[in-house]
Amino acid sequence: MNDDELLRYSRHILLDAIGIEGQQRIVDARALIVGAGGLGSPVALYLAGAGVGHITLIDDDTVDLTNLQRQIAHTEARVGQPKVESARAAMLALNPRLRVDAIARRADDALLDAALARCDVALDCSDNFATRQALNRACVAHHVPLVSGAAIRGDGQVAVFDSRPRADGSRGPCYACLFPPHAAVEEVRCALMGVLAPLVGIVGSMQAAEALKLLAGAGRSLAGRLLLIDAFDMELRTITLARDPACPVCGVPAAA
Repeated sequence: MNDDELLRYSRHILLDAIGIEGQQRIVDARALIVGAGGLGSPVALYLAGAGVGHITLIDDDTVDLTNLQRQIAHTEARVGQPKVESARAAMLALNPRLRVDAIARRADDALLDAALARCDVALDCSDNFATRQALNRACVAHHVPLVSGAAIRGDGQVAVFDSRPRADGSRGPCYACLFPPHAAVEEVRCALMGVLAPLVGIVGSMQAAEALKLLAGAGRSLAGRLLLIDAFDMELRTITLARDPACPVCGVPAAA
């Protein structure tokens, strides 16, 4: 880091849990964000502000007037633009030192496989079950920790799925351990059910915090835990998650 960067990131460097070594790891890191909407907006802005050096954004949607109630990376002047381009403009306005790759495509298996090849962390800010499952499969295959978030109405959740081998040889659960890929799932969307605007900011900010902790090697992550948020009663609950040995994504294949 040069002198300007040392000054810019000084409030992180002052933290014992991060310090100059942790901030350097953040600056050198590569992150993937899938979804540039309600969750992806605060995630993208906080990772950009914190100095994550290379960020890839994937989203195939365009900015709509109805998004602006909660999707803080976008503006009325950018209605109609691809969300990834709008978010990229906001990120670079905040921190022009970054490299931001904006991919205006739907996240399929091939795209995720290529995008995760050299990533250090992935953040699921998508809004559909199929994309979440595809991203989880790619993260498990590439041994990349996944920071997952969701929000609808006044309810939010945050989790970290890190299936990389631990020092003792064990591994934590993946997203499919909690939500099996072939389970019947009712898709819920903000366009139909609504969402409290600041809730996506709360969840997205927590996702950004978890990602930065993972990159810097700071604190204890939410790996193996699910944080549930009730924004209307402002209550938080944490549930411990267990790995499913029979998980079709991260489980041990049965012997032939």
